[in-house]
Amino acid sequence: MNGLWVLSVVVHAYVALRLLPGVAAASGAVPAVLLAVLLAVSAALVPLALRRRRGKRTPEEIRRSDMIAWASLTLMGLFSSLFVLTLLRDAVELVLLLGRLAGLRTPDRWLDLSASGVVVLALLVTLAGFYNARKAPRVKTVDIPLKDLPPALQGFKIAQISDMHVGPTIKRPAMKYVVAKINQLQVDVVAITGDLVDGNVYELSRHVAPLAGLRSSHGTFFVTGNHEYYSGVHPWLKYLPTLGVRVLLNEHVIILHKHAPIVIAGVTDYSAASYDTSHRTDVALAITGAPRAAVKVLLAHQPRSSQAAEAAGFDLQISGHTHGGQIWPFHYLVRLDQPVVQGLSRHGARTQLYTSSGTGFWGPPLRIFAPSEITVLTLHAPAG
Repeated sequence: MNGLWVLSVVVHAYVALRLLPGVAAASGAVPAVLLAVLLAVSAALVPLALRRRRGKRTPEEIRRSDMIAWASLTLMGLFSSLFVLTLLRDAVELVLLLGRLAGLRTPDRWLDLSASGVVVLALLVTLAGFYNARKAPRVKTVDIPLKDLPPALQGFKIAQISDMHVGPTIKRPAMKYVVAKINQLQVDVVAITGDLVDGNVYELSRHVAPLAGLRSSHGTFFVTGNHEYYSGVHPWLKYLPTLGVRVLLNEHVIILHKHAPIVIAGVTDYSAASYDTSHRTDVALAITGAPRAAVKVLLAHQPRSSQAAEAAGFDLQISGHTHGGQIWPFHYLVRLDQPVVQGLSRHGARTQLYTSSGTGFWGPPLRIFAPSEITVLTLHAPAG
């Protein structure tokens, strides 16, 4: 934690040194002082956003902690915008400096005016991102063409929610909305592809409880994400079945839909072995014993399970984890870690992968160019 404080002070000091002189020159002392206070408070609170909560707490302690989480996470989002825009401003300044050295004319008051512009733009981006994160997730429909799909499975619908992150900033009302929306869609299966929670069963069970109201033809299936392991996975694995949610731990079920079989398999999170060696993800084990001719669907939290899914002969993998990048331009970093950021992609000759941009959000309550979604995946035979 001490390292986080040091890093927070250093990056906030960088932004302060780069922006405060220009804001003071262009807008006056009062805006500069307000910005300095904001940066000081942000430097102090942002590390708290990454602190993990442990042990049982009283309702008052939970309420106070949630208020601090809201403040620290919102400031983290605002500061991320300030930091990125400051870096971009410095890049432009470097280009202008090179231009001056080459004898080109450059704007005289660029530095002063652009510093104030960075602050205003960061505030606007943060407000827009906050609105996008807090509004209801859209319903996104995706057609999945599968070769040799049995006629009985034509139009088979899977509703996916992923990365809900029920915790300090996402509570029971959001969960109730998602359940009600899925029930309106009249799907055949509901898939929850990990990172459902950010916290323990003691504090969050009532906020997750609306899942018991989910309705579909063949039930609700869940696989673990990395945040379940941060939150204490084993109590959650005991609690979710009480809500009618089937947990798939490197295993599969065979569903008969209009007498045609479809295999729904699920694996533990790609990183699960780091927290519990008995939970090491195993795609091959998850499909062992399944009928070879059946359509095979894999639920895996992280897209990077797709290589193993292709080797095991899955027709479709459904994943999340990436949040679609959640906050531009951080999706470029996600791409370094995962094969895809969002959407439908093909892996090998057989396997398709759908990666959700997530139903909730993690960390800063912001979404920038990455809207949240409840996804409806509909299987159909290719045209022609």
